[in-house]
Amino acid sequence: MSRAVSSIPVWDLPTRLFHWALVLLVAGGWLSQKYGAVLFGDIMMSWHKWNGYTLLTLLLFRILWGFVGTSTARFTDFFPTPARLWRYFSSGLRSKYAGHNPLGALSVFALLGLVSLQAFSGLFTTDDILVNGPLRWQVSAELASLFDTLHSRAFDILLVLIVIHIAAIAFYRFVARDDLLTPMLTGRKTAHQVPADASIKFRSLWLALGCLIVAAVLVWLGVNFGRW
Repeated sequence: MSRAVSSIPVWDLPTRLFHWALVLLVAGGWLSQKYGAVLFGDIMMSWHKWNGYTLLTLLLFRILWGFVGTSTARFTDFFPTPARLWRYFSSGLRSKYAGHNPLGALSVFALLGLVSLQAFSGLFTTDDILVNGPLRWQVSAELASLFDTLHSRAFDILLVLIVIHIAAIAFYRFVARDDLLTPMLTGRKTAHQVPADASIKFRSLWLALGCLIVAAVLVWLGVNFGRW
């Protein structure tokens, strides 16, 4: 099969599962917070908490995978340095990348940062009615109030970034003629989307499972801090 019509694996399964699980968990967190307390009371807010724990676990997994995972998932592969951004803009947004392009990398880091802030701040928040974050009593009332504000404001900014992210995907698909969505589903890009000299090193699924277990243990220890 010639390179012109072939496809090339670029995204590993752990990265793709993380991506779509993140979408579901962010949506689940919003739905359970906005409608759960009104419609289902404490049951739904318990879901909101467990949704947050799962989100934290996946975020920690992604951080670990960003250092030891497949080359296209590693932060060093796509960190948006000024030089990388300049080269990308200088090419008229036409440079090819096996993984994220520099603009996509900016979006990735912004989204990961905001979701992390959202999930972490939730550990210390309270609605003074149905639910308290598991670490609420480890901080002062003033600091808890700050975390409440961060938890609310960060999500408002996150919604804006999500809209920009979706708009950028649509722009690349219909204007730049570069399909970014399908590869995140299939794990493969068409050959013309990838540099001819690209070398992608995939890592074991067992390593990904190990990272997930470590992340889950760290979240469990953090959530239960001060209970022993």
